[in-house]
Amino acid sequence: MADTDTKHEPVIAQVLIVEDEIEHADVIVDSLRRPGHVCTTVHTVERAYEELTGGKFDVIITDLRMPESAGVHGVNSDGSNAGMKVLEMAGEHQPDAETIMVTAHGDVPTARDAFKHGAFDFVEKPLDLVVLRSVVQRAADQAVLRSESEELKDLVQHEGFEGIIAGAESMRKIISTVRTVARSNIAVLITGESGTGKELIAQAVHRNSSRDGKKFKTMNCAGQAENLLEDELFGHVRGAFTGAERDREGVFEYANGGTLFLDEIGDMPLSMQAKLLRVLESGEVVRLGSNELRKVDVRLVSATNKNLEQMIKDGTFRQDLYFRIKGTVVHLPALRDRREDIPRIVRHAVSKFAGELNPGKVLPEMSDAAMLRLTAYDWPGNVRQLLNIVQTMVVMSGDQSGNTIGVEFVPEEVRESEMGGGSSYSIGSLAGTSLEQLERQAIRETLKLTGGNREQAAKMLGIGERTLYRKLNEYGLR
Repeated sequence: MADTDTKHEPVIAQVLIVEDEIEHADVIVDSLRRPGHVCTTVHTVERAYEELTGGKFDVIITDLRMPESAGVHGVNSDGSNAGMKVLEMAGEHQPDAETIMVTAHGDVPTARDAFKHGAFDFVEKPLDLVVLRSVVQRAADQAVLRSESEELKDLVQHEGFEGIIAGAESMRKIISTVRTVARSNIAVLITGESGTGKELIAQAVHRNSSRDGKKFKTMNCAGQAENLLEDELFGHVRGAFTGAERDREGVFEYANGGTLFLDEIGDMPLSMQAKLLRVLESGEVVRLGSNELRKVDVRLVSATNKNLEQMIKDGTFRQDLYFRIKGTVVHLPALRDRREDIPRIVRHAVSKFAGELNPGKVLPEMSDAAMLRLTAYDWPGNVRQLLNIVQTMVVMSGDQSGNTIGVEFVPEEVRESEMGGGSSYSIGSLAGTSLEQLERQAIRETLKLTGGNREQAAKMLGIGERTLYRKLNEYGLR
């Protein structure tokens, strides 16, 4: 197996910080700016609602208690549940974002209640800024992984097999393999670099199997504490631990009869690997706090961007588990290894994003010079990065005359064929959005694209640096 554990630049996230204490919010902003994240701060639930309905975020950080938000519908008079209200609004208006709860109380029931409302994780005050940056980075990566499959599926819904563009010979062979193995119950291991569309392949396996119509459940194994990972996989019974007020099924039981997709399985702790192997061999799970065996029938599809064979040699991945999950290995090539598919993906991306930005208008085309630059670039972030770049080009060229996106809108690092960072975001439909919100979002996206370089962002936006600084302050952007 080829070594797919290639290191790429971390995802640059758009982060909304909801914190009533201004100084505390500033500390969070300063910490997250170091790795290049673009931060927007608000201090009440009301202002959070405005941002959640008018912007697009990858990660949302909210304090649990915010007295300044007392009086808002659904918020207690002392503001003790303000963060829960933000989680509720985020789930409704930012379904692709991950939410992190900040609490000074650190009680397990409160933290677990936040998980029930869809929180990715929680951190306690006083904040350990190193831990916070790590949690935010994991949340940003997860948000991108969640949206990647949906973006690709929607983008190419009329192309190829199960929405997968497969012009390259390597991809056509993969489609043939997927068609064949989907009809069986054999385990499938999908390997490849980040951004190549591993979850899209996993969904194709499920939809072309006899389990289509049953549940397809995705579980990311990366970055979770072992006890929480075990709880997510196998569930628990009431009283198993503090805060376990009722029985809860794990993902194996939830996906019973269907397909379970374990993403980033190479990041699973060794001790959990042993427990997973036992379940795969026996077909039985035991919930935390219980001795009762529960039969499950699950088709397992796994994915990783790591070299599991090397990890076995290093003693960090179990060989017996590897043999159990690798019934069939599907290795997705990097985009640079199937360049013939780039023009097709670009054309579909332009159609999608331009149609969202200017519904009903004639769709633009990518100029030959621009397409040449895009095709020549190595795309360290693969399809995900390509979609982000094309989306930005469509947005930035929107007010130009003519119906062609010229090479001047190709980012400088791509024009010069330099390896660039993998910023990743998606603005969705902008129809009905106010001009102020559009401007705020354009600034956020451009800062992400430039890695926080304000001078470069100002040039791309066509405004002076002083104007950009003024707008950063005006919109609460850092």
